[in-house]
Parts: sequence; C-alpha cells; structure tokens
Amino acid sequence: MKTFAQRRGLLVTIDGPAGAGKSTTARALASRLGYAYLDTGALYRAVAWVVQRTGIDCADVKAMEALVSSIDVHVSLEEGVTRTFVDNQEITAHLRSPDISRLASAVAALPHVRDRLLPIQARYSREGGIVAEGRDMGTRVFPEADVKFFLEADLETRTIRRYQETVRAGHPETQGDIRRAIQERDANDRSRATAPLKPAADAVVIDSSSLTVDQVVENMMAWIPGHS
Repeated sequence: MKTFAQRRGLLVTIDGPAGAGKSTTARALASRLGYAYLDTGALYRAVAWVVQRTGIDCADVKAMEALVSSIDVHVSLEEGVTRTFVDNQEITAHLRSPDISRLASAVAALPHVRDRLLPIQARYSREGGIVAEGRDMGTRVFPEADVKFFLEADLETRTIRRYQETVRAGHPETQGDIRRAIQERDANDRSRATAPLKPAADAVVIDSSSLTVDQVVENMMAWIPGHS
C-alpha cells in the first residue's frame, strides 16, 4: 500500500444503507476535496442490467458465474461522474430504474458476483484521490482506506429521499413501495454471507437524518487529515 506522501490524495470510503445519502454526499465530498468519485454500486447495477437483458435467473449459479466471467464491466471516473460500461458500451443512463435497483440487490447478494467485481473495484485505490461509496468499501474492498465513514439515517427519512430521487429520475413509485423495498434491501444487505453491510471497526458513523448534505460534508471534512 502507498503511504500518504506517495499518493496523490487519500482514499476515502462512505458506506451505508439505501437512501442514507451516500451518493449525493460522496459526490459533494469529492468535489470539495478535488477528488474522483467512485460509485461502486454502478458495477452491480451493470450486472443487473445484463441479467435483465438476457433473462438469466439469478438463482442459476452456473449461469451467473458464466455471465460475470464473460462480460467486461468497468467504470470511468470523469469530472465527478461515474460512467459505467459493459463490453465498451456505455450504459450509465439505464441504471437508475426501480427494476434495476431491485435486481441489483439480488445480484449483489451473490458471492461469485462480489468476488468477480472485487478486483475491478480495488484497482481504483492505487493512486488515491478517490471518494468511494458503496456497502462494503471500508470492510472488504478498501480495508486499507485512509478515512472511512458509515452514513446512516432513519427509515422514514430514507424513504422520502429515495421517493424524491425516483420523481427526479422520472420513475416515481409510491412511498409505501419504496419503504418496503428499502426494508427488503436492508435485510438482504445485512444478512448476506459475503461482506454484509456494517460499519468498519475504524469507521466514523454519521447519522444524516436531520442534517443537510453540506452539514454532513463539513462533519466529514473534520475527520480528513489536512482538511479539518
């Protein structure tokens, strides 16, 4: 691992459950630091997109293993945006529908998918200067990260935030459906055998329920060496 002095910047991770504000906060923090923003969830959404298009059953272990072994999934970090590609086709615009979100949850619970995507994610730690957000960044993907955060919020706050996101994206759902989907995602993420959702032992836990994005970022900045 590179030392702080050898890197061009620190490696910062933000983990947390659905709707806690990870993506918005990570983008804002990356912008504040002048770092790249890495949305690792986009990789799982990309696999879900392929699964949806091919009609493969996620429960078919051999088919899923063959699928993730045969496709080239990667992201490009440019100007604060994580652009996502499958076999050199950009699919960024297709990854935020409710159907893809639900399928990504099932895909992310599969150990062979997580194992396949682990080295793809880990390669982005080599140069530093990155804010990476996901659900196992500080515990499994980047255990050597310089600063780790775990962002949480109460269920009702997360439901409202996710509802507002779906409206902006043009895929509105009822708040009841969204609440149930978040509860299901929480259960899946926290109970999966491989890299369950939980704060890293050395993570700073922040409850964003009553905080604005700017307030969360200010809180995080106080924990980042050289920026307090």
